Amino acid sequence: MSIASRLGLFYAVLLIGSGASSPYAGVWFRSHGLSGAAIGLILAAPALGRALTGPALAIWADGFALRRTPLILVALGLAAAYVGLALVSGFWAWLALWFVSQSLLAAMSPLVDVITLRRASQGGFNYGWPRGIGSMVYVVGNVGMGALLQIAPANALIVWIVVAALACAIAARWALPADRVHEDGERLPGRDRLKGAGELLRDPVFVLAIVSTGLIQASHGFYYGFSALTWRRQGVGEAMTGVLWGVGVGAEVVFLWFTEPWRRRIGPERLVFLGGAGAVARWACLALSPPLWLLAPLQILHALSFTSTFVGSLQLVEKLAPARSASIAQTLNSVLAGGFLIGFATMASGALFDAVGARGYFAMSAIAGAGLGGAMCLGPLQRRRARRRDREAP
Repeated sequence: MSIASRLGLFYAVLLIGSGASSPYAGVWFRSHGLSGAAIGLILAAPALGRALTGPALAIWADGFALRRTPLILVALGLAAAYVGLALVSGFWAWLALWFVSQSLLAAMSPLVDVITLRRASQGGFNYGWPRGIGSMVYVVGNVGMGALLQIAPANALIVWIVVAALACAIAARWALPADRVHEDGERLPGRDRLKGAGELLRDPVFVLAIVSTGLIQASHGFYYGFSALTWRRQGVGEAMTGVLWGVGVGAEVVFLWFTEPWRRRIGPERLVFLGGAGAVARWACLALSPPLWLLAPLQILHALSFTSTFVGSLQLVEKLAPARSASIAQTLNSVLAGGFLIGFATMASGALFDAVGARGYFAMSAIAGAGLGGAMCLGPLQRRRARRRDREAP
């Protein structure tokens, strides 16, 4: 099996679990009697904590000799946390275990992205190929769990995600290559790993890049946490919700697999700009509670709001960060894009859902607009920096 296919297998087992939990975690908590505000707080807590947990886990991961070792351990911890959800009850217990599980889950994607981006560069294959395999299987999680919830209780979700987490640990061991964290085999002390993070955070262009993409991705908070519940109010059942999520991810796969030459030609800054513009339009339309026949076309905008932003952010971080800081750079990007900022957006989404229903999407459109504004500044700032370096060069 080629390295691209092996990486695709890992993304598949990683995303089949999150494909089930992302749309339906709110449904599971709702079935246990929690309000929208309580659900929003539980879903937001791991994202808010990622400002600390994300960098800490990345620095910890860089202390191993092989990049796959921490992925195995994190997947096993994820399975244990999911089992705990089924064994306890009550808001605080669920909050604690959801915090642990989603902190671990969120650490996995940037760690495997580092492996995939480097292997794609060395092997000449499109990063979007293995990532797109994972996205296709994410649809299986969306549609499969939606169909299962039509005939099974909400606890079926827990069984699904536990099995997926265990499969992820197995795939990390047997599918991922034995790439070294540092090419010379050196294992840097924690102080040196922490120093690399500090240098990145003192770079204003790097910080603007991850904040801009983070805002655009944070605007998905209402969609991730409350789209299923919002559509249910509009008469859309769980099975059709899975199909709608599948349409969005299908558009993501097409973007990943078939736009590589175009993406390289326009560059990461324009990809982020297109992502921000797509997000502003998408959430503004969904806030108007459009009929079912319009929902599927609107879901195609996921190719821009999420995928264009996601790919653009990965390429920007790879471009702006030194190779020795690749793991922590991608993690800092992920901390904002899928963490700290989306945590606030998700927490606010719970109260917005209770108060105004679908019109809460208008707030997400405003958040995406702020990210779009930052993205528009990235190109000019980088050109100004390049001119300054040219003047200072001997």
